Amino acid sequence: MSEKSRLPSRFIFYLITISMFLLIFSSIFLLQFSNSSFTPRSVFKLILVNSTSFYLKPNEIREEFEVPLVSSELSQVDARSPIMRKEPPCPVSNSNNKTTSFKRHEKVVCDPAQARLRVYMYDLPPEFHFRLLDWKGMGNQTWPDVQNPSRIPAYPGGLNLQHSIEYWLTLDLLSSNVGTMVRPCTAIRVKKSSQADVIFVPFFSSLSYNRHSKLHGKEKVSVNKQLQEKLVQFLMSRDEWKRQSGKNHLIVAHHPNSMLDARRKLGSAMFVLADFGRYPVEIANLDKDIIAPYRHLVGTVPINESASFSERPTLAHFRGAIYRKDGGVIRQELFYLLKDEPDVQFSFGNIKGNGVNQAGQEMATSKFCLHIAGDTPSSNRLFDAIASHCVPVIISDEIELPFEDVLDYSKFCIFVSAPDSIKKGYLLNLLRGINEEKWTKMWERLKEIVHFFEYQYPSQSGDAVDMIWEAVSRKISSIRFNRHKNNRYNRSQSIRTNL
Repeated sequence: MSEKSRLPSRFIFYLITISMFLLIFSSIFLLQFSNSSFTPRSVFKLILVNSTSFYLKPNEIREEFEVPLVSSELSQVDARSPIMRKEPPCPVSNSNNKTTSFKRHEKVVCDPAQARLRVYMYDLPPEFHFRLLDWKGMGNQTWPDVQNPSRIPAYPGGLNLQHSIEYWLTLDLLSSNVGTMVRPCTAIRVKKSSQADVIFVPFFSSLSYNRHSKLHGKEKVSVNKQLQEKLVQFLMSRDEWKRQSGKNHLIVAHHPNSMLDARRKLGSAMFVLADFGRYPVEIANLDKDIIAPYRHLVGTVPINESASFSERPTLAHFRGAIYRKDGGVIRQELFYLLKDEPDVQFSFGNIKGNGVNQAGQEMATSKFCLHIAGDTPSSNRLFDAIASHCVPVIISDEIELPFEDVLDYSKFCIFVSAPDSIKKGYLLNLLRGINEEKWTKMWERLKEIVHFFEYQYPSQSGDAVDMIWEAVSRKISSIRFNRHKNNRYNRSQSIRTNL
């Protein structure tokens, strides 16, 4: 065959080859971005490996940095305002929308089988919980519809908010049974107590104390005391309580004066507390109880707006009640030592008027914020300081701190003993001796851990609600370990007796 006759054949061969290549490539491209395919995904992975494309599942939820819920403008006012009831119709985050957690997690719906903690919650009548928020359910409805934010009753504002822990925990358990809810998979509510690691008692004890501890009208016994008496009777009658004498029950009593009437009878239970200041050691101690953070009142400073060392003109800040009893008398001594120092702001203040807003602004422009023991070892002032990225100076020898088994507070707090703090010149010399480099390290750490102290609904991985459940899980493991260890010889003795 001549050279001239072979040319058309070679041209046709090349044309067919190129056409087949384009057909295969276009088919792969179309199938990759189709929601339905006859080709296994593993085949696509093999085809696309080493190429410039990447494999992506059509409905994949990508892992991202976690950002807390956005508070509405109204909620930001409420979080800082002394007005009792101006909350939006649904509970929201007390963090700022620009605050970003440093903890990564995949935003997916919780698989109950993966939960670390199985929680059984008593269906107590609403008088123990949401009716204290003036909620009225339909018919025999025990719980509000947590799927509909507009139907969740708001928690009262002002100082009530700082002790609202039982509210957030209860909402979190209720939401764990909503199949579409995106939340951490730490704790899940179970329907049978026999399936549970811990039994939660949904009594809003702090709110009960704040609203109903005083006698009204012709009352001879306060509503708060009546509710505690009813709660004791209810728990003592339950088989769940009798099995372990209540040791596997979780009761929130965050306000230091809540549960004063019932705590001795229920002292075998695990308490969630602010501190141990008003509790005898046989009723409350670190072996069985959880310390939870206050819900801070000032707004969280956005991380990218947090003032640096040179942008904070005030060396040390304190605003609050100065004349206190018990361990709080140290406030008065420090006031007279520091009040005339030009770079120290030490003044009386409360939440009335614009008190919370003013305190927040002052903290955000101060290098150090003093947390001084008052009537009790702890207060929300410490958590206001953390939210403001103001390095806390803790002068409270009896304080217990939340999550201290996993958090090293010395990385972002200064600790000063009460006797040392009132030595003339000691505290100021200490703070002025901390250079910008050391302060900045603590400031950076504050911005990393601030998310651990945020209460919000729905809860998020690593926030205060999630951290409390993690702490309960660790405590339950410790209690179970000790119980199993004690059973070694008890069961051996039983076997020998039956031989």
